[in-house]
Amino acid sequence: MRTQTEMAKHPFHDIVLAGVHNTVQAKRLDGHTSESITLEAVRGVMDDAGITPRDIDGVSVASGGRSGLFQPSHFAYLLGLGPAWNGWTNGQGIGAVLEAASAIATGQCHTVIIGAGSAGVYTELASTAPWTRPHNEFVASWGLFTAAEFALIARRHMHMYGTTPWQLATVSATIRNNGHINPDAIYQGRGPFTPQDILDSRMVADPFHLLDCAMTSEGGCGIIVTTAERARDMKQPPIYLLGGARERNGPSYCYPPTWEQTGYVGRDAARKSFDMAGMTHEDVDDCEFYDPFSFEIIRQFEAFGFCGEGEGGDFIMNGAIELDGKYPICTDGGLMSFSHGGSAVQLLQKVIAGVKQLRGEAGNRQLSDPRVAMSTNGGAGALFTDVMLMGKEQP
Repeated sequence: MRTQTEMAKHPFHDIVLAGVHNTVQAKRLDGHTSESITLEAVRGVMDDAGITPRDIDGVSVASGGRSGLFQPSHFAYLLGLGPAWNGWTNGQGIGAVLEAASAIATGQCHTVIIGAGSAGVYTELASTAPWTRPHNEFVASWGLFTAAEFALIARRHMHMYGTTPWQLATVSATIRNNGHINPDAIYQGRGPFTPQDILDSRMVADPFHLLDCAMTSEGGCGIIVTTAERARDMKQPPIYLLGGARERNGPSYCYPPTWEQTGYVGRDAARKSFDMAGMTHEDVDDCEFYDPFSFEIIRQFEAFGFCGEGEGGDFIMNGAIELDGKYPICTDGGLMSFSHGGSAVQLLQKVIAGVKQLRGEAGNRQLSDPRVAMSTNGGAGALFTDVMLMGKEQP
């Protein structure tokens, strides 16, 4: 890692993640709506940071319901905020954090609350989750739903490089075992799993077995983003934004993906993030990668430069991604075991998992003195990948 004097100062380096909160997560949250669980999340994150609505002047909070999307202005009203900056990303994960950081860095606001929640939305359980359904007649009519879209990318990689089902299953077993020991995970106590257990589950979309795939669930979460100066008066130790970038190769779930188009989506976002931070992949202690399907972890390690093209399958073997390995993944159990609550919640939770590791709050899955966490959103099947680096020390 370059020293501070060797590294160009970036406006993000004065931005802090000062609070995080997950509500209770469950397959079904009886008695909750998307609005109510989102409100619970944002109140929880204010308590975590030790602030009140009077301390907030920016809102990027949204929740999805059967009657439509509740926008940030709706929650600004409910919380009694105003005047307040409103984000356009509607609480959508890393994008919302980077948008808030940019607004703070340019003086549009000083403290932003980010939140999302979903409950009672996924009612047609025999169908694919509504937030990932195809959006046009040229895709939906051919059955090209989420699992099939991601499977196309995985199968192509297996054809080109010899990646094996056992390697995919090793990823799944690792993530699910992290959730197995996490008392807050929806699938706590479901394991332990071996790669063979994954392969023995039913096939969904070749090469993905059922246990290679993320679940669906309900819940809410929130994040507070502010300046380093203001964070000094807040309750939690500051976690600094070191770098981040977003990358899009097209609209999600509208077109069938191809390896040539989107196989390494996120590569440029990772390069930009590392450059902002003055770091390389060697500096990363915690890999909270987005895990909608097992192959996405292998793909991301290649795209981000942790290993060479086609080497990801071998790279994740021999304990490298375990909690005591060099690059531990999805330490809360990820989308496969912790929670996968709607389109925005699952994106924010990858950031929260990294913050909790850096704050030393990961319980029985706590890593040994992590200094830098890397969180990601999206995947090749969705034609986007966002990247963010966080650290315990200000650059």
